[in-house]
Amino acid sequence: MTLKLHWSPDSANLPVRIALEMFGLPFEAIRVNRAAGEHRSEAYREKNPQGLIPVLEDGDLVLFETGAILWHLAEKAGRLGPKGPNFSDHEARTAALKWMFYISNTVHADLRIAFYTDRYIGGDGIHALREGIARRISEHFDLVEAYVYNRVIGHPIILPDIYFSALVRWAQLYPAGGQPLLANIDRWPTIQAMGARVETHPGAVRAFLAEKIPPEQAITVPRPPEIPPSEVLGT
Repeated sequence: MTLKLHWSPDSANLPVRIALEMFGLPFEAIRVNRAAGEHRSEAYREKNPQGLIPVLEDGDLVLFETGAILWHLAEKAGRLGPKGPNFSDHEARTAALKWMFYISNTVHADLRIAFYTDRYIGGDGIHALREGIARRISEHFDLVEAYVYNRVIGHPIILPDIYFSALVRWAQLYPAGGQPLLANIDRWPTIQAMGARVETHPGAVRAFLAEKIPPEQAITVPRPPEIPPSEVLGT
């Protein structure tokens, strides 16, 4: 049965689309018009009550939350990366899972606060909160750079790489119209190398092109999608 990905350009569906392409899983892409607020419609909220993107349908199973969807795809593909290790490898699976939780619950959550700060605080507090989040993001990058989860598992690209690489991209681009959280990733050479491995994989390139993202150095030196900004950040 064909998977259905509900997506919007350069949104949290990007690592999901990259994983789908890398794993070679056939899927139907159903675009959600964020500029028109389709993600807040009653029909969409039946799939994800939060009104957030992405949603993945796998037959009668409806999934939301990027990390949960990625984990489901790895289980479905039977491996934790495009060339392994096998999903049944207990040591590799548990090593990947702890980093997936960290990326989802900590790094991605902080990015969301930085990108939509006005939803959390108003007035003069917006600037101070965004500055604090920017410091936290740098600390998260320091941690990932130091521990290098890839060495634990020993494969060129694994699921946490795919997820974290999307966050690396967004941290250098957004919030739109403001100062990006990171000017570049030069101080994190291991993360830079990881991003380069992901961005040059043919599956990732297909995903970038499908979302109107300039594919050259789409993670390490990213450029915005070639569409109106309202179609990326929405409402």
